Amino acid sequence: MDRRIRILGLFLVVCFGVLVVQLNNLQVRQAPALDRSSDQPVTASNPFELPRGEIVTADGIVLALSKPSADLYGEQRVYPKGNEYTDVTGYYDVVDTSNLYGMEAEYDAYLEQHSIDNAGGLKGVLTQQDGTDTVVTTILSKLQNTAVVALRNYSSGAVVAIDPQTGALLAFYGKPTYDPNVFASHDQAAVHKAYNALVNAPGQPLDTFPTQYLAHPGSTFKVITTAAIFDHQPALATQIWPRQSSVKIPQTDLLLHNFGSESCGGGLAQVLASSCDTAYAQIGVKLGAESLSAEAESFGLNSRPPIDLPSAEISSGCFPPIGIAPSTNPDCPSGTDNSIGGNNVPGTAYSAIGQENVSESALEDAMVAATIGDGGKMMTPHLMERIVDGSGNVVDRYTPKVWRTATSAATADQVRNLMLGVALPGGTAQGVFPAGLHVAAKTGTAEVGTNDCSTNWMIATAPAGPGDTPSIAVAVVVPYQGGTACDGTGAEIAGPVAAQMLEAYLGTGS
Repeated sequence: MDRRIRILGLFLVVCFGVLVVQLNNLQVRQAPALDRSSDQPVTASNPFELPRGEIVTADGIVLALSKPSADLYGEQRVYPKGNEYTDVTGYYDVVDTSNLYGMEAEYDAYLEQHSIDNAGGLKGVLTQQDGTDTVVTTILSKLQNTAVVALRNYSSGAVVAIDPQTGALLAFYGKPTYDPNVFASHDQAAVHKAYNALVNAPGQPLDTFPTQYLAHPGSTFKVITTAAIFDHQPALATQIWPRQSSVKIPQTDLLLHNFGSESCGGGLAQVLASSCDTAYAQIGVKLGAESLSAEAESFGLNSRPPIDLPSAEISSGCFPPIGIAPSTNPDCPSGTDNSIGGNNVPGTAYSAIGQENVSESALEDAMVAATIGDGGKMMTPHLMERIVDGSGNVVDRYTPKVWRTATSAATADQVRNLMLGVALPGGTAQGVFPAGLHVAAKTGTAEVGTNDCSTNWMIATAPAGPGDTPSIAVAVVVPYQGGTACDGTGAEIAGPVAAQMLEAYLGTGS
């Protein structure tokens, strides 16, 4: 037995010696020759000489990939769907490799070639393994295509669809936009020319429209004002508002008129369904600037939504500061002249109807609708569903999480029930949505901006009837533009777009 042990020990010593000799042979004696070998993998100094991982939709449509190219780079970044998903993918700029936007920037560490830690087998232990990962988004191609087609007749606008329960973005599209392939081109002169043309183009097409374009939300903000009633002054929920076409606001001799100078009034259900400005202006004054501000900020205004995109591509919705306090939100107008409350009671009244200096992005307004659909919880919006390596292993997966609790479940349920009336006879969205589908909606027609023409909004969540769990929330914004009526409404312009989104997702309609 001792002899066998000595033989085994001697054998192991010899093996160890051979291993040491071979390591020195490879790392010292043969190192220069191996470095020059044609079999040695090439380490590119320019990232454009390396393949890059794919970005795909939740249903497998490829949005970004790398293909071999017959030029000095050897790899070409390609965006097969062109401008339909630019707000999602962003682009990878050949002129400046640090110039990444969208998910190309946010998930660059996974998309670029990197060491793979989980390479299996002995080869994985003894050799360096490099590869790229695939980023699988939450976007549904059918829903994204619906948004593209629904906005085809408009030069600007945005559509955001979100799962209220998880925060997953189901569609994310804005106009004006651009084809990201122009920036992935290997012709640097062409890239510079395209950039100069786009940076000076009207409508700022290089912006991520769903998150950067801020507009007065108009009457969609009444959802937040209504929540403030239940959260701060519940007695206002039972008040009956006089039927009138205009109302005088304290501290001014000017009259605030309803849209089209129509007369409206009644209980809370009636004034929300009819989007009665005279009633909601008075509600805003009775609530006061402090309560309105607290509710707006609980719904995320004055905070940058935590979507997984570079922060420079995200604006914060604005609710104006109170009194002499300066705004801490760079996306709000500066100066105390832009505050509300105190000596600016009219500003409080106008803020309650989503005008004055109130502004939101399409993403923010979609999150408001989603929060009502999810019992007061505002989920963190996200575009990444999972990340998969070259072997099909899941490297990372998004875990849904609450960003903030905007209001109580009781308040959210009461507001949701009131929003159902908006899509019923007598509501401003009557006839917009498919018959039989319970939709909690709110129209918005902000009469500001170019010649006081309207910015048109629609937010909605569905199915929202008794016992339903809403599975989608949508926000649509279509600013005034040539070819649309100056006095257009959210129902007639943004409404059909929202209806198409719900029909495509829920399988309703004819």
